[in-house]
Amino acid sequence: MHPGSAARERAVAALYSADCAWYGPKPLDGLQGAEAITASFWRPLFEAIPDIERREDISLAGAWNAGLWTAVTGHYQGRFVAPWLGLPPNGRLVRLRFGEFSRLDASCIVEQYTLIDLPDLMWQLGCWPFAPMLGSAGSVPGPREHDGLICGPQDPDETRRSLQLVEAMIAGLMRYDRQGLDSMDQASFWTPRFSWYGPAGIGSCRGQDDYRRVHQKPFLTAFPDRKGGDHRCRIAEGRYVASTGWPSIRATHLGGGFMGLPPTGRPITMRVMDFWKRSDSLLDENWVFIDLVDLLGQMGVDVFQRLDDAGARC
Repeated sequence: MHPGSAARERAVAALYSADCAWYGPKPLDGLQGAEAITASFWRPLFEAIPDIERREDISLAGAWNAGLWTAVTGHYQGRFVAPWLGLPPNGRLVRLRFGEFSRLDASCIVEQYTLIDLPDLMWQLGCWPFAPMLGSAGSVPGPREHDGLICGPQDPDETRRSLQLVEAMIAGLMRYDRQGLDSMDQASFWTPRFSWYGPAGIGSCRGQDDYRRVHQKPFLTAFPDRKGGDHRCRIAEGRYVASTGWPSIRATHLGGGFMGLPPTGRPITMRVMDFWKRSDSLLDENWVFIDLVDLLGQMGVDVFQRLDDAGARC
C-alpha cells in the first residue's frame, strides 16, 4: 500500500453520509454508503494511481429541487501502475477526465453522480475498441479565461441569463423535425467558433459545421426519436451552467453511423453530464460526458470483451 493510502481513504470516506447513494460509470454503476463507495471506487483508484492528483477546471454550486448541489469537472492525474476496472497499467502518466455532481446536507455528501471518460483512458493506453473518432482526440482544456473555479458570490442576473440561455438552447434541440438540422436553430445559441469537448470515441470539435459533422448528424441519424430523461440536477452560477441526467436521454437506435455501428432497433438510455460557459449572450464552450461503455453495452457491444477478442489489451 502506498504511504498515506489509509489516511486518504479515511479522508474521502468522511465526505459521504453512511447511506450516501453513489452512481458511477459502467462497470461500477451504483453503490450505497461511504464504506462501499470507498472500497469499490476510491481504494482501487488509489491503488492504480498511488500519486493521484485531482485538478479541477470548473466548480460551481446552486440549488436544485430544494437541495444544495455542487458540480465539478476536471481530471485526475498520476502514474498508472496497477490494473483498474480491467484495464492494464502502463507505468506512465495518465489523465482521467471526470464530471461530478454532489448533493450536500450540512456536513457531507448524501447523493453523488460521477462519470469518468474511460474510453479516453483506453486511448491513452493504446487499447482502442472503437471505430476512429470523427472529432479530435487528446487533452481537453479547461475554460479559456481560467475562471471556472467559482469561489465567491456571483451576480444573480448573470446567473439567470446563463441558465435561461442553456434552457432555451435545450428547448431548441427538442424541436428537431427529423428533416434537417436547421429545425433546431442552434446557430442562434452559440458563438461562431464555439468549442465542444466530447467524450473519447466522439471527440472534440469547433463551430457549427464541425459540430454537425462530428456529433450532431451521426447522433440524430442514430437516435432520431431521442427525448429528455431523468434530470438529477441543473444549476448555474455566473457564466457557467451544469446539468446531469441519470439517464438524461431515452431513445431507440434506429440509424447507423454513430461510432461506426449499424442500427440495432434497441431502446437505449444515456447517462450524460454537460458543463457550459456563456460568453456575452451566447454559449462559447461545452464540456460533455456520456457513459459510452454503458451506452454501447445496450447496443450489443461489450467494450471490455471487444478488447479481449481483439487482443488489444496493452
